[in-house]
Amino acid sequence: MNDSTFDYIIVGAGTAGCLLANRLSADASKRVLLIEAGRRDDYHWIHIPVGYLYCIGNPRTDWLYQTEAAAGLNGRSLRYPRGKVLGGCSSINGMIYMRGQSRDYNQWAEVTGDSSWQWDNCLPYFKFHEDHYQGATELHGEKGALPELLKSETHPNEKSTSYFKLLKARQAGGEWRVDKQRLSWDVLEAFSLAAQQAGIPASTDFNQGNNEGVGYFDVNQKNGWRWNTAQAFLRPTCYARPNFELWTRAQVAGLVIETGADGQKRCTGVKVWDGHQMVTATATREVALSAGSIGSAHILQLAGIGNAQSLHDKGVAVTHDLPGVGANLQDHLQIRSVYKVKNAKTLNTLANSWLGKAKIGLEYAMSRTGPMSMAPSQLGAFTKSSPEHAWPNIQYHVQPLSLDAFGEPLHSFPAITASVCNLNPTSRGSVSLKSADFNDAPAIAPNYLSTDEDRKVAADSLRVTRRIMSQSAMASYAPEEYKPGVQYQSDEELARLAGDIASTIFHPVGTTRMGRDDDPMAVVNSRLQVRGIQGLRVVDAGVMPAITSGNTNSPTLMIAEKAAHWMAIDAAGNP
Repeated sequence: MNDSTFDYIIVGAGTAGCLLANRLSADASKRVLLIEAGRRDDYHWIHIPVGYLYCIGNPRTDWLYQTEAAAGLNGRSLRYPRGKVLGGCSSINGMIYMRGQSRDYNQWAEVTGDSSWQWDNCLPYFKFHEDHYQGATELHGEKGALPELLKSETHPNEKSTSYFKLLKARQAGGEWRVDKQRLSWDVLEAFSLAAQQAGIPASTDFNQGNNEGVGYFDVNQKNGWRWNTAQAFLRPTCYARPNFELWTRAQVAGLVIETGADGQKRCTGVKVWDGHQMVTATATREVALSAGSIGSAHILQLAGIGNAQSLHDKGVAVTHDLPGVGANLQDHLQIRSVYKVKNAKTLNTLANSWLGKAKIGLEYAMSRTGPMSMAPSQLGAFTKSSPEHAWPNIQYHVQPLSLDAFGEPLHSFPAITASVCNLNPTSRGSVSLKSADFNDAPAIAPNYLSTDEDRKVAADSLRVTRRIMSQSAMASYAPEEYKPGVQYQSDEELARLAGDIASTIFHPVGTTRMGRDDDPMAVVNSRLQVRGIQGLRVVDAGVMPAITSGNTNSPTLMIAEKAAHWMAIDAAGNP
């Protein structure tokens, strides 16, 4: 940490931060600093797919957050995993590659008044970094194929063209591997057929813009190993660049905000605790917060950027009154229905003995297949909780196993879990300071099931699960509802039981949302620049005005790809 002046400082080496660092450091004339509070991703369980079981709840890789008790969860508090390691949540998540639905991005474009967020204008950015196992198509990208973003005629603007020429020269693109899963289960095949009998069409690709259907998820793995963003975008590319620097075990405690002679406020650096002392790093161009929906909102509030009254109440001097910081928290709440089954191979039975565990370990060691190569959820489905919905509004994550909660042991009986979540919750929560001490975790209050609409979708989605499980395709397994239990039938009963058994699926977004200039609750503009503070952007899932209709990791990468482009354009216009 000797030379502490850089062109760009990126806070958080997670999903967005790793990609952003890769793209910005492609310009050898720009010095880039990437700061990560956690350690390097050299923990072996990060890279073995089933290792998420050992990473979640582990201080080696997880911030160990806990939510506030929620009325919608009948007073329960939930474990709230967030990656604290190189790769961030991409090092501990479910590895599912999912973009969401085209309507999500069209809605963002409408909310921000910026057509660049429309689905058709986001798709090329998804494809740019994608390396899909089926090769390059109109919908997918492939490493080695020339992405349309690198074709100069696609972007006639001179500044855009020069940026993409630079990336082309550095052979950028196709870093994010998307693989087919390396296993299947008879009982999941039966669930898929049952879903089709219940009216859900089969799907071989959930990433076409409308993800309705049932099928196996594609995953971010490579040859049976987890493929996180540190591997994809930092190693070896960034490590070989003399203009790139990485600080790990370095926690950002605040921002340096200066007021110019013209009265304009500007972020000129960050305050970093390296475990021994507070260090100031200076950014001559921009600071990008990529610490996630929890971390970025927390850092802004620690710097006095947020709701003025709330900051004052916590003893924080107000730098800039921006009431939307920490508001608008959205998450996918999954309701985990467990069904006992007969005559079925499940992970419960395979892993219930040392011999079974040894066989599982040997299979993975020999061929990188089997249960140790499993993503947490293998089979997915998207459908409507009730007919009045125009688009699929619920998502299933189906697993050939059951347990009471992540970190708990598998049940002793054969069972499957059909987790269902409301893709578009109307409940809104918050992230707020507990104190002015950067070491204190923020108060995280997702406010689940706080609206009548969300409680109705919860009840209806449990009925959809029951309808699927009652189809003839499942009959040979004699499924028996273990949770929540067939004795619960009314909307009120099912919503209450959902509150008892539901848990987060780890998709917090929205706490630094983008919006129009006249939107008082917008934290950033459509180019992700913090309103009222020059030289400061937020580049992570927090900028989403509304949650995507599916897993949020891949949309976050797309957001970072766009941000890198805009930052390069701004630099070209202001050498």
